Amino acid sequence: MEQTEVLKPQTLDELIQILHEIFSSDTINVEEVQDIMESYESNPLDWMKYAQFDQYRYTRNLVDEGNGKFNLMILCWGEGHGSSIHDHTDSHCFLKLLQGNLKETLFEWPDKKTNQELEKKAERVLKENQCAYINDSIGLHRVENTSHTESAVSLHLYIPPFDACNTFDQRTGHKSKVKMTFWSKFGNRTPFETALSHENN
Repeated sequence: MEQTEVLKPQTLDELIQILHEIFSSDTINVEEVQDIMESYESNPLDWMKYAQFDQYRYTRNLVDEGNGKFNLMILCWGEGHGSSIHDHTDSHCFLKLLQGNLKETLFEWPDKKTNQELEKKAERVLKENQCAYINDSIGLHRVENTSHTESAVSLHLYIPPFDACNTFDQRTGHKSKVKMTFWSKFGNRTPFETALSHENN
């Protein structure tokens, strides 16, 4: 089928509207979604109200619930903040840099029979406006803001939404299931009790 020209969202709101249109059907064209995510040029005026930081760890801030089809969120990474190594619970995950740089390290899935260090597949540094894609068939990953002077902000799209994932110990491959929570929803801080979480995804 002939690929139509990519719609270029001018604002975050336009991007959200286009995503709602795309996901009104049940088929996902990964390249199309990645192109649209990448074509939105980051403008802090669009996303600043969602970008809420914590001093001690990165935060997950819900932007749009996508009628149950997807979750769009903004993650805020202080200097030196990073995730654990984690999977994506059979979801598609798109990660777009809105500000700063993030290092992504890909790992192979652990061998279930042995307690071995996870094998590193690749690593790269994502820069502003770049968009990466991962799913469980590609592997596991860890995302880090390695800067000690600059914060970073990223836009994440998960299809379908999920509220738990598995994290992995790099040395042993040991897996732990963790529940994920939001630091804020739609620009409003979530109640403290529900925002507490042990995960680091």
